[in-house]
Amino acid sequence: MPQNIESSAILDCQNLNCPEPVIQCKKFCQNNKDILCFTVLVNNAASKENVTRFLKTQNYDLKITIENTTWYIQACKKGQEQPKSNQANTDILTENQAEKKHLDFIREKTVVLLSSEFFGSGDEILGSKLMLNFLNTLPELKDELWRIIMLNSAVKLSSKNHQAVGALKKLEDFGVEILVCGTCLEFYNILKDKQVGETTNMLDVVTSLQLADKLIQI
Repeated sequence: MPQNIESSAILDCQNLNCPEPVIQCKKFCQNNKDILCFTVLVNNAASKENVTRFLKTQNYDLKITIENTTWYIQACKKGQEQPKSNQANTDILTENQAEKKHLDFIREKTVVLLSSEFFGSGDEILGSKLMLNFLNTLPELKDELWRIIMLNSAVKLSSKNHQAVGALKKLEDFGVEILVCGTCLEFYNILKDKQVGETTNMLDVVTSLQLADKLIQI
C-alpha cells in the first residue's frame, strides 16, 4: 500500500464485477457509521470511477493513489474534525435518499434508456441519422428530462469523434445527467475515449429506473 495512504479500515473490492464494488461500499458505510476514514481497493478504471462517484454523494473527501494496477481510494467523512459526540447521530444517506433529496424540485423525472448506438433496427446508416435526430430533439422535453442512460453499444455515442458527442454535450449543459455504463465501455475498450457523461454501474441504473416517473427506451 502507498505510504501516503492512511485509514482505519480497508475494503478490498479488487476483481469484483460491476456493480459489486459500489454495493460493498454502500453496505460498509451503512454498517460502520463510526468509521470516519477507510480505503477502498479496486483494480479497474470503471470501478474506480463508480466508487469515487458514490462516495462523493455520501459526503466523503477522497484521495486517490495508484500503485501497479491497484487504485487506493481513501475516503474520509467531511467535517471529521468535529467532536465525535456530534457525529454519532449523523446518518449515512442511502443512495435513494440522496437522489430524492436532489430531485425534490423536479416535477416529473423522465429517463431515456439507450441500449444501441442506432435508432431502431435495419440499415445502420439510417439508424445512426435517426439517433442523432432523436438526441437533438430531446431538449423539447425541457425540465422533465432527468437522465440519459447508455448501455451496450449505446456507450459508443459518448466516445471521441462520434457525431453524437456534440448533441450529448448540449444536453449535459442543459442539466441532463448522462450515465455511461462502465462495464460496456471496458467491453468495447473505449473507457479512455469517453467525452461526455459519467461512468456508471448497474446499481445506478436500477436506482434511476426506480425513481423515474417516465421511461423512454430505445
